[in-house]
Amino acid sequence: MAALAHSAGLPFPETTAFPTLGGLSDATTDLTRPLVVKSRHSRRHDLVARVDSAVRLRALAADWAQEPVVVQPFADNSGQDHKLWVVGDQVFAALRPSELASTGRGPTVSLPLGELPAGWIDLVREVGAVFALDVYGVDIVDTGDGTPVIVDVNAFPGIRDQEGAPEALAALVLRTATGDRARATGAHPPS
Repeated sequence: MAALAHSAGLPFPETTAFPTLGGLSDATTDLTRPLVVKSRHSRRHDLVARVDSAVRLRALAADWAQEPVVVQPFADNSGQDHKLWVVGDQVFAALRPSELASTGRGPTVSLPLGELPAGWIDLVREVGAVFALDVYGVDIVDTGDGTPVIVDVNAFPGIRDQEGAPEALAALVLRTATGDRARATGAHPPS
């Protein structure tokens, strides 16, 4: 995912995969910058942790030694994840405290699209084009200097508590089932 995102010019962090967290821990003796360690699986209550030291990394590895992981540099941000979801040609947005926040993951609060920074909706649509997705989620953090960082793309998102999302999904399914794919995704048929 990271290689495709980088080749398309998307603002995605440098990402490295490791077969196990234990192997990463064994190979790491010093950290020069904070890292985010994430499970390569997409399960509820999965490993997502900020690591500031080799000591912290070894402590995580004690509980998650065999877990396949990806590692990204930590991007300084407000502690709020911007959750954006796309269903066909409709975009939904919310804010949620980051899983990395000391208070833990908090409630998801709907965010009017007009409150998103300029260009973010276009960026999210570009993600869909790059990954050939019609229904997907994108997690973005705001680094405070106007630069968004895409920290996750989910091809099977749980779009919770977004008014109109179930109807948008049902309409997309019906349009797709009847063969009106161009209308379902907002794409224009070839001339």
